[in-house]
Amino acid sequence: MRIIDITRPLSEKTVSYPGDTPPQFSQRDAGLYLISDVRMNSHSGTHIDAPVHYLKTGDTIDTVPLDHLIGPCRVLDVSSAGSAITAADLTGRIGTAKRILLKTRFSGENRFREDYPHLTSGAAELLMANGTLCVGIDSFSIEAFVCDGSVHRELLGHGCIIIELLDLSGVREGEYEMAALPLRLAGIDGAPARVVLMQKDGGR
Repeated sequence: MRIIDITRPLSEKTVSYPGDTPPQFSQRDAGLYLISDVRMNSHSGTHIDAPVHYLKTGDTIDTVPLDHLIGPCRVLDVSSAGSAITAADLTGRIGTAKRILLKTRFSGENRFREDYPHLTSGAAELLMANGTLCVGIDSFSIEAFVCDGSVHRELLGHGCIIIELLDLSGVREGEYEMAALPLRLAGIDGAPARVVLMQKDGGR
C-alpha cells in the first residue's frame, strides 16, 4: 500500500488567507523535554470546514461524520479549467465517487493570489446532485475570493464536508482511498487536518 501525504506542512511560513491569524510557534526547553506553544487560526494550512462555519448552525468540527472523510475518493485534474471551475469541467468525470478532490493549477503554489481556483455555484450544485459527501481543493477556498458564501452554503447545507489548501502537486488523477482527520476541537467551525491518500502498489 502506497501512502501519499497531501497535507501542506504547517509552520510560520504557511501562507494564510487575508485577515486570518498566521501560525505562530514558540518552543522552550523545560529541562527534561522540549515543549511548544502554538497560536493559529482554525482554518490554518490544510484544514476542514464544518457546516457551522457558514451556516452558523449544525455540525461543528468535532461532530462532523467521519465516514464522509474516510473512504474511496476520486482525484480530478482540473488544472486546465483556470480560476472558475464550472459544472462543464466536472460533467461526466464524477461517476459514482462520493468524495472528490480537485487538483488545480494552484497545486504547489505558496503565495496568496486573489484569482485562486474555486468552484462556481453550478459546479457545487452538480456535486450535490451526485450526492457528494466531501469535496477538497488545493487552493485557499472552495469559493471565489469575492463571494457571497453561496458555494459554501450549497455544499455544507447538504452535509458535504469541505477540505481546503491540500497539496495535490504529486498526485495523478485517479481512484484512491482517503483519510482526512481534523483536530477534534469542541464546538469549533473548522480545524487543521492531516489528509492522506492510499493506493495499492502499482495503482495509477
